[in-house]
Amino acid sequence: MLGRLLAYLLSRQGHEASVFDPVGGPDARGAAGWTAAGMLSPTAELESADINVFNHGLRSIELWAEIIPALSCHASFDRAGSLLLAHRHDAGSAQRMISLLNEKAPEEHRPQPLPLAQLAQLEPDIQGPSHAWLLPHEGHLNTVEAMEALYASANGVHWHWGCAVSSLSAHTLHTIDGDHRFDWVFDVRGLGERENAPSGPANAVSCRNVRGVRGEIFWLHAPAVQLNRPIRLLHPRHRVYLVPRSNHLIVVGASEIESEDRSPVSLRSTVELLAAAHSVMPALAEARVVHSETNLRPALIDNLPRIEHENGLTRINGLFRHGWLIAPSLVDQALSELKFEC
Repeated sequence: MLGRLLAYLLSRQGHEASVFDPVGGPDARGAAGWTAAGMLSPTAELESADINVFNHGLRSIELWAEIIPALSCHASFDRAGSLLLAHRHDAGSAQRMISLLNEKAPEEHRPQPLPLAQLAQLEPDIQGPSHAWLLPHEGHLNTVEAMEALYASANGVHWHWGCAVSSLSAHTLHTIDGDHRFDWVFDVRGLGERENAPSGPANAVSCRNVRGVRGEIFWLHAPAVQLNRPIRLLHPRHRVYLVPRSNHLIVVGASEIESEDRSPVSLRSTVELLAAAHSVMPALAEARVVHSETNLRPALIDNLPRIEHENGLTRINGLFRHGWLIAPSLVDQALSELKFEC
């Protein structure tokens, strides 16, 4: 996702850009950004993130509002807010979460208690939770559509598919095809960055000291169910989320699992996540599971994003579970720090 976003923005600024990707074509399946649900939730992410991620998130939502309409093909984007929900027996742990967000978020971004009558007006198919809060400044986008649209809109970019980078240095990429020289190199390979990274202290905060954090998602086809905005169920063990997409799809997932296991979704996760989704939207009982997937989010030791510059080389990594939320702001910061001239 970072590579496509960089390519699109650099091409818009008049730069000549080349992208080297180990996959065999423009289909972005396998990338963490393709798997992601696409929630743009700066306040909700304050549960584990810092105010820097929050500020990047607010800025990125504004940037997405400029970027998405300018793309050459459709990508769904919405700023209708998001919802936090809790069942009666989980009210204690939910209130601790709300108290944390109230403490960390500026006043205008704090969760707004939502009476169940108002919840029914906003989302008629949500039934079962006894507590609800509205986060009005949040949104979501369709990651699959956005990945395709960023690629299709990056005019004049040279795409090198199936071309893995064996190593890189300032101004130079090394691939099986030889060395490639550039005015500037951006390393945004996520977990791929550590493949050729030098060994160093395990606790060093560096773009190359990256680990994978497992995420699991399901796509439900539910033509009889209406969902207008993302929802998170505040559960003691899982931060289960449901995100609407076009064509009657709803994405269900959990925030994070500390594992680099890429194997298919387990029976336990399937039962627990889908049961949790059904508990707040009973109409999903007749939905069809049309896709499930696991992937690894690239995270640094402090779970915070990082930009590193040296002459001729910029590294951006550690977006963790905040990728789509903070990417435009991070890229904007990185490019402004370099002060490129066309």
